[in-house]
Amino acid sequence: MADRITKEQRSANMRAVKSRDTRPELAVRRTLHRLGYRYRLHRRDLPGKPDLVFGPKRKVIFVHGCFWHSHDRDDCPGRGQPKSNTTFWNSKLKRNKERDAEQLAALANSGWEVLTIWECETRDVNLLERRLHNFLQG
Repeated sequence: MADRITKEQRSANMRAVKSRDTRPELAVRRTLHRLGYRYRLHRRDLPGKPDLVFGPKRKVIFVHGCFWHSHDRDDCPGRGQPKSNTTFWNSKLKRNKERDAEQLAALANSGWEVLTIWECETRDVNLLERRLHNFLQG
């Protein structure tokens, strides 16, 4: 299937993708704030600059986009595969996944607990609240 937009338009779209303050990240932050939790954002001194850091609890949360971090759940609507320039994209997405694993290992080795929230998981607010509360209370 051919792309519906030009190569230049696609390139502009991809350049516009943000790495922080994304819709899923903001949804998680709003939920945590409503539940009474306070946190730090994107601490540069930690591997992977976690999206949310709960220093005294030594817990961090990453909010991952399903496409960019290759979410592997079959029922995930955002895990599509690129249809053009597949060699580049497959390599890039594979490296993203490897880097995520390296960062999780480094955090765990430093005594940090990690929770990854996937973009598709932010749509069910009740489930999101339970996951966040269980992680932070445990």
